[in-house]
Amino acid sequence: MVKNVLITGAARRIGAACARLLHAEGFNICLHYRSSIAEAESLRDELNQRRAGSAIAVQADLINMDELWGLAEQAKAAWGGIDVLVNNASTFYPTEIEEVAERDWEVLLGSNLKAPFFLAQALVPSLRQRQGCVVNIIDIHAERGLKSYPVYSIAKAGLAAMTRSLAKELGPEVRVNGIAPGAILWPEDDMGQEMKDEILQRVTLRRCGEPMDIARALRFLINEADYVTGQILAVDGGRSLFC
Repeated sequence: MVKNVLITGAARRIGAACARLLHAEGFNICLHYRSSIAEAESLRDELNQRRAGSAIAVQADLINMDELWGLAEQAKAAWGGIDVLVNNASTFYPTEIEEVAERDWEVLLGSNLKAPFFLAQALVPSLRQRQGCVVNIIDIHAERGLKSYPVYSIAKAGLAAMTRSLAKELGPEVRVNGIAPGAILWPEDDMGQEMKDEILQRVTLRRCGEPMDIARALRFLINEADYVTGQILAVDGGRSLFC
């Protein structure tokens, strides 16, 4: 039976790599996006050219609960249910402690923690019926906060805790796991070569990873980890050994 997956933040970067790999494995893909409409529609068309009717693109601002519920309903309706939820969408920006505003808290916790929880809640009946799974894309800085990013780090720490908690709540029918990426893609606002070099000096493998490293870990947790739940897999080249 063909499995159906909803990937949030699927239009670009890690989300798009995950979508392509799972599609190649035979999955139907619901591509969520917030503002990257051109990339989402292009990826949808690319996947449908390979296998007709196998991909849809759905826009939603995950901080808006009405839009979040709408995304869940469209994802379920497309092929009759969802087998896998991949909570990949994330907001990432610095928040110096003296300058944090309530809006920062709402945006960063909303996208990185609140939305994954309520999407999982909305899809629980389908996931249970289909013996499905949830995979949350977390961050190695959930364990040790990233300096100048306290609110983001707190949100990802909450997502790690949520992963373990939901594994208990949703078992035995639904498995819940996480992936904690390290240096996979540099932020789009270029941080400068000196900072990149400094980060890579604290990576055991001394190199940046690739989005496909995360996609392959995701494939493992979905397809080959039937006896794994409540776990968080670090895909970081060994950086967490030094953080």
